[in-house]
Amino acid sequence: MNPLDTELLLDLSFHPLTQKLWRDFELLFGDNGACGGCWCMFWKLRGKAFDEVRGDAARQMQKSVVDSKTAPGLLAYSEGYPVGWIAIEPRSAYPKLAHSRVLKPVDDQEVWSVTCFFIEKKHRHKGIAVELLKAAVAHVKKNGGKIVEGYPLELKDNQPDPFVFTGTASAFLRAGFKEVARNSPTRPIFRFVIE
Repeated sequence: MNPLDTELLLDLSFHPLTQKLWRDFELLFGDNGACGGCWCMFWKLRGKAFDEVRGDAARQMQKSVVDSKTAPGLLAYSEGYPVGWIAIEPRSAYPKLAHSRVLKPVDDQEVWSVTCFFIEKKHRHKGIAVELLKAAVAHVKKNGGKIVEGYPLELKDNQPDPFVFTGTASAFLRAGFKEVARNSPTRPIFRFVIE
């Protein structure tokens, strides 16, 4: 990591997505809604429901979540500009997870799930995902949660960044998470237990 990247990490601040910050979320996600018009609704809708609402309808659905005073995640800022996003809510907020064989619950403990990252293109590969994970742990602790869980990819080959939206196993390890289950060769389940 070069000194400029370290400087960037020291400059980062993190804020829950609220109505006041909605425009920053739109700015970060851009006209395409991050990856293919998802607006970070992929894990909140099952089956064909997600395909039917990509784009503006997904944006409106996410805005409704935020308007209901639910913070579906955290924005990372550098020099006052939004550069990253992490989706973090109780697992129950993600119906698609409830029906996944690969990502089925490890046990019956209540967990908060990290389901998505989005880093502005020019800020990728600089450690921001690791810092977002640390901020997510602090956010969960502040909200009374005890376990943060994530579902990263174990990368075998270089994959395009937008397709690694659940994060990488290496980022979770660097943020202090531990692997607790693996129901697929490339999809481990990681946890951070808050003391």
